[in-house]
Amino acid sequence: MLSAVLALVLMVAAHRFATHERLTHLHLTAQRAAILVEAGRADILGLLRQMEPVESIQITDQRGHVIDTTAELQGKPAMARLTLNGAGTKEGVVCGGVFEEGRCHLVVAQQAHRHQGDWIVYTSAPALAAWVAPEVAATIGGCAIMVIAMATVLGNRIVTASLRPVSAIRTELDAINASCPGRRVPLMPCSNEIHDLAQSINHTLTRLQGAMDEQRRLASDAAHDLKSPIAGIRAEMEDALLAPQETSVPAVGGAILPSLDRLEAIIADLLLIARMDQGTRLVRKPVDLAHLVRGECRAHHQMTHRLVCHFEFGVVVLGDPVRLCRMFTNLLDNADRHAHSTVTVSVRRDVADDGDRARFPRGMAVLEVTDDGPGIDPDKRELVFQRFARLDPAGSTGTGLGLAIARQIAEAKGGTLRIEDSPAGARFVVRLPLCFIACLPKPAD
Repeated sequence: MLSAVLALVLMVAAHRFATHERLTHLHLTAQRAAILVEAGRADILGLLRQMEPVESIQITDQRGHVIDTTAELQGKPAMARLTLNGAGTKEGVVCGGVFEEGRCHLVVAQQAHRHQGDWIVYTSAPALAAWVAPEVAATIGGCAIMVIAMATVLGNRIVTASLRPVSAIRTELDAINASCPGRRVPLMPCSNEIHDLAQSINHTLTRLQGAMDEQRRLASDAAHDLKSPIAGIRAEMEDALLAPQETSVPAVGGAILPSLDRLEAIIADLLLIARMDQGTRLVRKPVDLAHLVRGECRAHHQMTHRLVCHFEFGVVVLGDPVRLCRMFTNLLDNADRHAHSTVTVSVRRDVADDGDRARFPRGMAVLEVTDDGPGIDPDKRELVFQRFARLDPAGSTGTGLGLAIARQIAEAKGGTLRIEDSPAGARFVVRLPLCFIACLPKPAD
């Protein structure tokens, strides 16, 4: 299409140029003839032929009668009636008339001054066709065809070379499956859009591999943790079946209920993790963190250690009360399992330091749960937040998911959960963004 447009533009430009040249030649011929007329010379056409080949010429007097003309117009009236209106020269196009039918001619009229009156010299030449000449049309058409052919060949080579890395990426992606998640697509040596695409694909594959590894690890750990209570239940039932006269239903039920409780807790935690991993839409409403924590502390009346609470009320966060309760109870249960005598809980508001100012631009709500137990070594503080991680597997009664769930809930609310230094025991610190004043419900009228 572009080549056709280019050929058309070139044809139009060639036609205009040739027409302009022809009109210039006609003007020069008419001016020379007018000079001879004004000089009163005889045999004007003969004199013009001595200078150069002439086109069709007519010389008319002041009344429009033809005084002299070239042979092909002999006996014919004036070729045109162009009104000069004081101008010395004028040009136009005449079709038919004294010329052959169906042909148009370019006509130039030039005024010549005589003492009897002004005469007019007419010169004419055939108008050019749109293609100017067959040779010009053939040349332009051939050039257009060559341009199209070259553009097609070069475009095909460029596109093929550009898409070769894409084909390599596609081939490698087709070969990557669950059995070889560590493979990556090739990167081009130069930096361009395809190189950036390959990098993005590799980053995505790395994240997918991490998710697959996490899923496999979770499945393996879950299977291992589910195996223990199931094995305990099976052992109790087999003992009861082997010696039915030595046992009773209450005894068997009392023996297997702890294992069933453990199974129920593991399954509930796994379901909660699955829902959070799927990005289940959360309820978001203003929550006074101190009121919520105080209510949960009162509900934990079966704690084995003394509970000390310090609350600053009016610390409002935006979140799901059920999830926030689950986060706190997981931290409280963990502290109660490892404390020697006392568990301390506090809620307060604080101002973020420079490192956390971007996360908490309007301040933060701080929830701390501290026990006076053996504490956690600094190099193992991140390990306890991994799923099914236990620092003391033999003495632990939890599912190994509580702290992982607590951190996931805190981070889903835009906050953090870390283990920080304390004089004794372990100190778990939750930081959540404070809510706007506009988040608070309006008081009833």
